[in-house]
Amino acid sequence: MKVVQLVKYKNKDWEYIKEKQELKSPLVLVFGNRYMLESDTIYKELRELFLDGHIVFASSCAEISSDTVNQNSITVTAIEFEKSTFQIKTSNILNTNLDSFKTGNDLIKQLPQDDLKYVLVLSEGSFINGSQLTKGMSDATKNNLLITGGLCGDDERFEKTLASYNENPKEGELVAIGFYGETLEISFSIHGGWTPFGPERIVTKSKDNILFELDGKPALDLYKTYLGEKSKDLPGAALLYPLNVTSTNEKQSIVRSILNIDEAENAVILAGDIKENSKVQLMMTNVDNIANASERAAKQALENRKNKTELALLVSCIGRKLVLDQRVEEEIEEVIEVIGDNTAITGFYSYGEIAPFHGEVACQLHNQTMTITLISE
Repeated sequence: MKVVQLVKYKNKDWEYIKEKQELKSPLVLVFGNRYMLESDTIYKELRELFLDGHIVFASSCAEISSDTVNQNSITVTAIEFEKSTFQIKTSNILNTNLDSFKTGNDLIKQLPQDDLKYVLVLSEGSFINGSQLTKGMSDATKNNLLITGGLCGDDERFEKTLASYNENPKEGELVAIGFYGETLEISFSIHGGWTPFGPERIVTKSKDNILFELDGKPALDLYKTYLGEKSKDLPGAALLYPLNVTSTNEKQSIVRSILNIDEAENAVILAGDIKENSKVQLMMTNVDNIANASERAAKQALENRKNKTELALLVSCIGRKLVLDQRVEEEIEEVIEVIGDNTAITGFYSYGEIAPFHGEVACQLHNQTMTITLISE
């Protein structure tokens, strides 16, 4: 496996992070600031750099590379595989009347299933219901295929996200990269580092990803009471206080970010579904807990691997980035210390992370986690 990395900041030229070398038909992962990806020339620029590359775009809240976290920039990771192959398919949720389950199901079914080892999904993050998306993708594989990835981001703006394959980035797009090869070894892990606090409440009214009532009271009113002065900074402030959700039919609790609020309905809008009768509790964290969770995820992803990791794909959450603030590199440094600085690292800060729970196969939508996928061929 050969890897080349570049970064571009606004009004500057491309800079090589890793040594420049010729690559043959590489997979080119382009994570970047949404404003910069809206440039009419961005695809043309990358095509000139990688004439036979398979170029995949995804907007992000920050980009992760082998040496740092890049912000207000575009980070490119080009990978030439020696023994494995990959296929790329796309879907657009705007073509399915915002049916997230169908969009995810159709996307995975496009990939040839014979010898398919793993799928990386980069999904639009504005209209998608991530819970239904992951259910649709898992259903397409009968819960028998590892799928990881994330929802594209748009910093703290939450205006729109962009993605594409071999064309200028656009809204509503989802990209699935299927990996094939007998010698491919893939491992993964997720960890959060958030702690529940305060009373546990029951969801008494919800629909899909909209939470209307807790214990029979308007959800937004209750949430504002907890936030106090910080409630004036909603919806952004909500990313610092996600919800721990324990559903009646799930073994493990899951973290859900609040992405928006509906003043008219006195409701909060979550990144994924929340079912009635679920138990809900507020969560909080700090820099050390987040960094420690990333370290644990890296160690767990390395457990029982047979071969040395060549590529690490990291997807972390915008809420973690907001907590870390000026110390955002710290959680990446913890991962590098565990997996070694000879491993190529790429990834982005997202609106939601896609992965199974550790020890399971069916993928789910997570929030506020560090998701690590390790690849070798």
